[in-house]
Amino acid sequence: MLKTLYAKLALILFAVLLAIGLLHVLISQSATQRNLAKASQHFNRHLARNLVAERNLVSQGQLDQAALKETFEMYMTINPSIEIYLLARDGRILAYSAEPGKVKLTHVSLLPIQKFLRNDAQLPVLGDDPRGSAQGKIFSVTPVPSAESLEGYLYVVLLGEEYDALARLYQDSLLLRSSAWILAGSLLFGLLVGLLLFAQLTRRLRRLNRLMADFRARDFRSYHPYQAQPGGDEIEQLGDSFDQLAERMQALLTRLEAKDALRRKLVSNVSHDLRTPLACLHGYLQTLQLKRDELSAQQQTQYLNTALHHSERLGHLVGELFELAKLEAREIKPQKEPFPPAELIQDIAQKFQVPVQQKHIQLLVRFPEDAPFISADIGLLERVLENLLQNALNHTPENGRILLALSYRDNMVTLTVADTGCGIAPDALPFIFERFYRSAQDGSHHHAGLGLAIASHIVALHNSQLRVASQLNKGTCFAFNLPVWQAH
Repeated sequence: MLKTLYAKLALILFAVLLAIGLLHVLISQSATQRNLAKASQHFNRHLARNLVAERNLVSQGQLDQAALKETFEMYMTINPSIEIYLLARDGRILAYSAEPGKVKLTHVSLLPIQKFLRNDAQLPVLGDDPRGSAQGKIFSVTPVPSAESLEGYLYVVLLGEEYDALARLYQDSLLLRSSAWILAGSLLFGLLVGLLLFAQLTRRLRRLNRLMADFRARDFRSYHPYQAQPGGDEIEQLGDSFDQLAERMQALLTRLEAKDALRRKLVSNVSHDLRTPLACLHGYLQTLQLKRDELSAQQQTQYLNTALHHSERLGHLVGELFELAKLEAREIKPQKEPFPPAELIQDIAQKFQVPVQQKHIQLLVRFPEDAPFISADIGLLERVLENLLQNALNHTPENGRILLALSYRDNMVTLTVADTGCGIAPDALPFIFERFYRSAQDGSHHHAGLGLAIASHIVALHNSQLRVASQLNKGTCFAFNLPVWQAH
């Protein structure tokens, strides 16, 4: 039960209200006692002086000891809440109205007495309790026989031991009971109001928790949105973050599923591409081993040439795999230098003259005479253009055209390889730069797309991006930009 946020908040609220209630009782009790003492001392401020006058304690300028004794005895019986003491000039206790053995002190401090006798004294003024109590007592005092002829003081403790006993009895019964009921009622009311407010505040959190639990129960496949209010508080912001997170997770799961399906397809493709030449190579070599005496020299040469062709094909594929792995691991760093790209595309076009003629394909090369220099890795850039041309050659039918072009504008050089081949389906365009990808309409017998993946990574190493535009049965165009070299 205490594991829920609502229960924890309720427990904290109860503890805070209890502490506030107890503090209120203590402060109220202290303030009440102080105000009562102030009022009592103010009301009885001249009690000592009145006792001297009314009881004729001073006769002919001298303190009447007999009258003082009679006063002690009378007030012990009539008003036991006050205690009367006769003090010497130095504060020493000379006589008192209390019972013998009750008085513990022999001296009373004169500082409170002198403070009390000043006209500007701020009440209450607490003096020593001759009975030995550590708690100060309110009092009334007057000099005897007079201030002009000082022999001592008449010191009257207003709230004596009898009063303290009655006050404790009253507090232990009525005051404490009433305070307890008031405190309990206040706590209960505050607790109920606080619980209602906390329930309202945590309602949205509980709803968000249910939505998240439901999202988890559905294996993160679908969710009910929180639909946070714009410009809301932290809870609304948390709900909005949940909606964004859930939406993002669903998109990622969809992409992961697509990637997983593509991975399985790619594994199948690369397995086929590796297994086919390896099986052919093994088959021809095994045939040569088993039927070497039955085969003519011409047949042996033919078998060896075929095995060599499959070995070269297998080596080429493995080489591309290692090259792509190095590019993806950022182990290959381009060694940039300025050079004229027009000469590079002419050299590459010359390399492809024989295969394009064999396939009866027209290879067009276009570039401006004033083409500027660029700064790039010549070897890597040559690899990109060769892969793009080979890809175009593989997918362009006889009597088709391939264009290798260079143009520049706004200090940027654009290299383009376009063909009039079969084109690429729109749903396949996002994946053509993935390793081993082969589109559904690709009917060629060439191994699957490592060339485009390698080209894309090399272009990225030059801080550019390989772009593609294609239409089915209308051809494909690859292009990328490189900045013009600026001589310093």
